[in-house]
Amino acid sequence: MHDPSTAGRIPWDWRHAEFRRGALDMASLSLGVGAWALVTGVAMAKSGLGPWLALMMSFVVYAGSAQLATLPLLATGTPMWVVFAAGFCVNLRFVIFSAQWRPYFAHLRRTDRLLCGYLAGDMSYVLFMKRFPLPEEDVPAQMPYFLGASICNWVIWQALSVVGIVLADVIPTRWGLGFAGTMALLGMTYSLVSDASTRVAAVVAAMAALAAYALPLKLNIVVAIVAAVLCSFWLEKKAPQSWREASP
Repeated sequence: MHDPSTAGRIPWDWRHAEFRRGALDMASLSLGVGAWALVTGVAMAKSGLGPWLALMMSFVVYAGSAQLATLPLLATGTPMWVVFAAGFCVNLRFVIFSAQWRPYFAHLRRTDRLLCGYLAGDMSYVLFMKRFPLPEEDVPAQMPYFLGASICNWVIWQALSVVGIVLADVIPTRWGLGFAGTMALLGMTYSLVSDASTRVAAVVAAMAALAAYALPLKLNIVVAIVAAVLCSFWLEKKAPQSWREASP
């Protein structure tokens, strides 16, 4: 019988088969996630934050792209409103993710939705949407799968980020971790390009980043993100549905 006291709450069922499936699916991507986490940890440690602030940033912020975008700003003493604006713009993609997740998680309490928002990541979004393309599909399995994938992602990220922070002075730059992290992100980005709309948005973002390359403080990244988000919203309203859903 359904227990009314648990309505709207996250069903923490670690033994659920879908929890294990989500964790295993995310573990298969651990090489790319781990490389990027290691890069981020090293970058935080070498940016002048200090180990404790770097650790706090890793666990509290938990947003690799936003962390890397704001570190140069913090190091140069940029006003905090600019730092927050940069982090906000870099994470605008989660507005789109949240809109996609709303039909799945809208029934949860606000505190549980906030926890899901903290745990959510790019790859957990990709895996979840591939597993459950429709909100009404296998509803009891959705949350266990999301938790399995997201918690596994969190553990991998934090573990390698901490390693990067602690061993920043030991890890030689000749290892080319920056390149490895970039290649990992490119692989993740490609997996997000699933239809005509995302292909167009990706091209617009790339062109905007190149056009604004001369801007200081890597603000061309912010320009690219804003351009991609605006393009996506425009396509969502103006482009025919059959065209938007065209597969690669």
